[in-house]
Amino acid sequence: MRVLVIGSGAREHALLLALDRDPQVTGLAIAPGNAGTARLAEQYDVDITSSEDVVALARVVQADLVVIGPEVPLVLGVADAVRAAGIACFGPSKDAARIEGSKAFAKEVMAAAGVPTASSEIVDSPANLDAALDRFGPPAGDPAWVVKDDHLAAGKGVVVTPDRDVARAHAAALLDDGHPVLLETYLDGPEVSLFCVVDGATVVPLLPAQDFKRVGEGDTGPNTGGMGAYAPLPWLPDDVYRKVLTEIVEPVAAEMVRRGSAFSGLLYVGLAITVNGPAVVEFNCRFGDPEAQAVLALLDSPLGQLLHAAGTGALADFGALRWRDGAAVTVVLAAENYPGRPRVGDVIVGSEAEGVLHAGTARRADGMIVSSGGRVLSVVGTGADLSAAREHAYATLSSIRLPGSHFRGDIGLQAAEGKISV
Repeated sequence: MRVLVIGSGAREHALLLALDRDPQVTGLAIAPGNAGTARLAEQYDVDITSSEDVVALARVVQADLVVIGPEVPLVLGVADAVRAAGIACFGPSKDAARIEGSKAFAKEVMAAAGVPTASSEIVDSPANLDAALDRFGPPAGDPAWVVKDDHLAAGKGVVVTPDRDVARAHAAALLDDGHPVLLETYLDGPEVSLFCVVDGATVVPLLPAQDFKRVGEGDTGPNTGGMGAYAPLPWLPDDVYRKVLTEIVEPVAAEMVRRGSAFSGLLYVGLAITVNGPAVVEFNCRFGDPEAQAVLALLDSPLGQLLHAAGTGALADFGALRWRDGAAVTVVLAAENYPGRPRVGDVIVGSEAEGVLHAGTARRADGMIVSSGGRVLSVVGTGADLSAAREHAYATLSSIRLPGSHFRGDIGLQAAEGKISV
């Protein structure tokens, strides 16, 4: 089976590594890829938001399966075009990808499915903003305002703040750009990321993970695309995990089928485990980054066969997944000034070590690997438990050099010390 992966980040690097372990995968290609993925797959520079270009490339490489990593091509309908060309594809249709592309649509689906989530309100006019803000946030008893871009924002369209002026400024800027704003009540409690391979009403869950969105240690500073993650979650009771499946994921999958928008691909559910039980923070239509790096490092089942089964309607016959013992921790190495405009073009030393996944990297004409984006590398450590996995990840990080770079030193620390509970 020849597999074409679409994307260029550490998530796609992790997908390639897992696909490469599948004995039925005979060839790998990626578009556009990065300096790290070039060691695993044939690389092609095409416009991944163009359905025509992706289909043409899939034919050139004779792909038996196309795996679309990022959300943008999915929301634009690239998976539909691949399937229309007669090629198996792992990734939801344009219609189903609205569960990430429009937060308002996701709220409609959750309401119809009876899924617990934060109460919310869409604001599409600056004239309505102040009154809407008064209905949310600390004046209503919440510890913070939650303001979200209704459209795709690469994980950085959300502001959670106790400062009304900050919340208002973020909302006003989005409205000025023509983006509707979603205001939500604040959901308190530890967060969980759960990936599920879905095909219609069939749901196959992966290990739960937890990611870290804030740029600074202790969850301080602005939101980013993700600064690290770990899996599994030793503090998450099995009955809560099962409740998420039976009361959230499966009803949503069934509701999508009922609407004629059946989901086929990776359904990501971001949750808060509140005092009243799990509640949905968001849905995504693809593997989350950086959680995917940790979860896929522990997967023992053949990933290519799993994704092909989902893409060809055979997921119900795949069987239970197998997992490696232990834990995995992902720590993101970010460029100077990230999540602002990052410094790029610096030479990276140590980026080809085992467990290092590339995201914002490129190879210069002289062969040197340089930074080319905000989140430059993901370092994955594994071990018998979270403490061992953390030690492994941070030991690898200590051998990498990138001027001005930064990373969080507390990824998975509270869980390793037993300080998280439900």
